[in-house]
Amino acid sequence: MSALLLLAGAVHAQVVKVEEAKFFAGDDAAWQKPGFNDSQWQTLRLDKEWDLQGIKLYNSFAWYRLHVVIPSSLKDKTSGQLVLNLGPIDDCDETYFNGHFAGKTGRHHGDPEGYDGKWQKERRYLVDASWVRWDRDNVIAVRVYNGQGEGGFYKRAAFIEKPVIADYVSLDVTKEDDQAKALLTGIRKTGGKLTAKVQDGETGKILQTKNWNVKIGGKKSFTASVPVKGPSRVVFSYKDDNFEQTLEKSFCNPYILTPAAPATPRYNGPLVFGVRPGSPVIFHLAFSGERPMTYSVEGLPEGIVLDKENGVISGRVLKEGDYPLVLKATNGKGEARAAFTLKVGPRIALTPPMGWNSWNCWGTSVSQEKVMASAAALINRGLADYGYSYINIDDAWEAEERAADGSILTNEKFPDMKALGDWLHSKGLKLGIYSSPGDRTCGGYLGTLDHEEQDAKTWNEWGVDYLKYDWCGYRKVFDVSPDHSTAAYLRPYVKMQQYLREQPRDIFYSLCQYGMANVWEWGAFIDANSWRTTGDITDTWESLHSIGFEQQAGLHPYAGPGHWNDPDMLVVGKVGWSNDLRDSRLTPDEQYTHISLWALLAANMLIGCPIDQMDDFTFNLLCNNEVNAVNQDILGRQAHQDVVEDGMQIWSRDLYDGGKAVGIFNLNDAAMPTLLKGALEKIGLQAGKVRDLWRQKDIPTDATYIIPSHGVLLIKVNP
Repeated sequence: MSALLLLAGAVHAQVVKVEEAKFFAGDDAAWQKPGFNDSQWQTLRLDKEWDLQGIKLYNSFAWYRLHVVIPSSLKDKTSGQLVLNLGPIDDCDETYFNGHFAGKTGRHHGDPEGYDGKWQKERRYLVDASWVRWDRDNVIAVRVYNGQGEGGFYKRAAFIEKPVIADYVSLDVTKEDDQAKALLTGIRKTGGKLTAKVQDGETGKILQTKNWNVKIGGKKSFTASVPVKGPSRVVFSYKDDNFEQTLEKSFCNPYILTPAAPATPRYNGPLVFGVRPGSPVIFHLAFSGERPMTYSVEGLPEGIVLDKENGVISGRVLKEGDYPLVLKATNGKGEARAAFTLKVGPRIALTPPMGWNSWNCWGTSVSQEKVMASAAALINRGLADYGYSYINIDDAWEAEERAADGSILTNEKFPDMKALGDWLHSKGLKLGIYSSPGDRTCGGYLGTLDHEEQDAKTWNEWGVDYLKYDWCGYRKVFDVSPDHSTAAYLRPYVKMQQYLREQPRDIFYSLCQYGMANVWEWGAFIDANSWRTTGDITDTWESLHSIGFEQQAGLHPYAGPGHWNDPDMLVVGKVGWSNDLRDSRLTPDEQYTHISLWALLAANMLIGCPIDQMDDFTFNLLCNNEVNAVNQDILGRQAHQDVVEDGMQIWSRDLYDGGKAVGIFNLNDAAMPTLLKGALEKIGLQAGKVRDLWRQKDIPTDATYIIPSHGVLLIKVNP
């Protein structure tokens, strides 16, 4: 086989795969030309950022040149075109095929309208057949600008393939008043049939069907609408006369699956809590039910007291050991009891943290007033009664300068951080804070560099219980160092952990460094409690799919009590990263998938929306006690990916009571019928007692269930 074919990788009937490319840092328009000699350029893989392949290049241009032999069997007579499927590129690209401009995504530094990175967007460019050198070498030249951090191709191989209907026709679905509206547009003249099916949002039962004959193309588009009321879903599907594939998009009104909580008390929190000897205990008894409610605890060890009004246990225990307790809540409707263990020993974070973080809603506009509003709502809306306890302030709390003695100070938006911590602790909540090992944070505020010990002591004095430690500002230190080994990635995090452990309180240690140097392999060894495994999540299906279903696969061996993989915060409710708040762009089905997968992954459950603005759908999404129990299961086994087949995935995790939690996910753009018995057999489970965790009811295994597009069936299989 020739070198060119080796570069091209595997050739299948409809696809040519390209795994490597020639690479050179710099910028020269001559590099787009197919005849340019790139034999002296470095060879890089396309499934890893250039940073991870030894290229330290930020805020700069570089070029890739992909060499690929395209067989004439890929000629598409219908369209006369091919598709360059390049995947996402960090951050912006400008792509040429044999010297012809193919497309551009994002805006480069120096562009008239200013830089705009599009690092998560899939690049998919159409190529005219007349540009192709069939059965010979072709050159795909990609000019990349990297704004900051890692750069270039990073997710997977590139593909050359035949076009599909979605390359020519766009189907968008929106809601206006009580109408679901479909808009069909095309870049060439074509036609077909559009169908709308109105379904019951929960059961999938078809309530109405409507059809339209369609002609689109050029400036001609087509719109259609159907009424949608209550918890219903409208599925629009378009079948084109020239393609085998069908386009499908849906709109779904929010539908609540979680049954209403009983008026009688019910315990919804974790069954275990870990604290180090002598560290303060702060724990809210997570009982839902009608108020007023009184609390009591049997078996409290010496040094621990109960606030009977707020249901908060606090104090310190000096002696190591397991202390079995019985938590009790009583109201006018009845009482509930829960067996619970207070574990006093070297390990904390025995279950994943649940709480709130300010970044996804307030960004750098965060203030003490906004933080207190969300904390008060956490209590008043009842989320604290489902185990949510951390109130984490992200970036932008820091003053512009340190005090004369070098102490870190808060800015005018946070007049009294210690008073805030004391108030949270009195309610059984915990205070989280944000910083960076560099001299500056992501937002340009003060970091801890050369003040690590001093800042750890200050945070202890304020009552901080959680530290999110973000790599951002440390990159300048890292880049100038000749040592880029794994040990160099550990160094700033080991240093801070030393000072955190010297404090007389437990501080949950969250590493935020985006999965570099396979942090999951060493995070637990430096006593971190969780570590980000990916870049930042956004409220899009593409981001959720990539971070949740692709980047978490295979990480389950590294999670367990005391140390957790963190695929980033929850993007439900209202988000916006500042004052421009909007509803999450995830559909209701995608939000059920989001929470289900995070529960299975034993992931950090940190809400990113302003809780005082939370609607009923989001509350019930976050406060299903049976779903949350999977996340908080004391065995601490993260789910593993068992099946990937035809757009369906099955993930499962073992539970401490001998049961197994299973998520059957439909990643397709159309609803899929699933025989539950057959799905369980694929992962080696015999049909037994099965419980639908969202609906909180037992279901038969010999039935077929319709799983909506991007939706989930989350179940527990009991022994």
